Amino acid sequence: MIDGSWHEDIRPLMTVMEYVGTFAGAMSGVRLACVKRFDWFGAYVIGFITALGGGTLRDVLLDVTPFWMAAPSYVLATFGAVVAVWLFGRRFISGQITWFIFDTIAISVFMVIGLEKTINVLEAHNLAASAGATLYSRTAICMNALTMGVITAVFGGVLRDICINEVPLIFRKELYALACAAGGMFYYILLWCGVDDAYIRYLASVALIFIIRALAIKFHLGVPVLTGRGSVHIHHKTGKK
Repeated sequence: MIDGSWHEDIRPLMTVMEYVGTFAGAMSGVRLACVKRFDWFGAYVIGFITALGGGTLRDVLLDVTPFWMAAPSYVLATFGAVVAVWLFGRRFISGQITWFIFDTIAISVFMVIGLEKTINVLEAHNLAASAGATLYSRTAICMNALTMGVITAVFGGVLRDICINEVPLIFRKELYALACAAGGMFYYILLWCGVDDAYIRYLASVALIFIIRALAIKFHLGVPVLTGRGSVHIHHKTGKK
């Protein structure tokens, strides 16, 4: 197992982003748990898996110690979300806009964190150095980083929705995972365009994901439902066409 810690020049930014994403993700989970009338422990569990589920799967796949096991303060941050909802419940629970803000902040931040951490681990494996050899190897590293970024962003939400008996948001028409992927691609576009400042790349990518999600909600944008060309929809309950 290798070390997946951040480079020194970006450590402050990524640490802050991890805590912001952890708290925001936990808030989105706890808020939905409250709507479902879960108790304190149930709400904490939902907040925990929402905030830390995606990053845990990412680190397991990358063969590094899950980030929250190396720093228990992330676990405390998820409990802080439970306390915040208890103290300011009416303000946090009522209205979809509150859930949207916390959920979108979480996936935006986690996408960039997953992307950067994957690149960092590949460098530790000395794969980044060989990436310049062929177009295939460069493309492979790019795709791996984008994939792990999306997993970091959305998998916690998938676990959350399964546990509260909802269809995961990633499988609905909303621009969710695709918004994260667009933010990741924007990160690479900035890199290819010569933007060397990591802070600009990360913050710009987070902002783009947030903007795409906001526009998708406001204008009801989404991915078309897959029905198959020329197919006829069957109502499962009645059996009528």
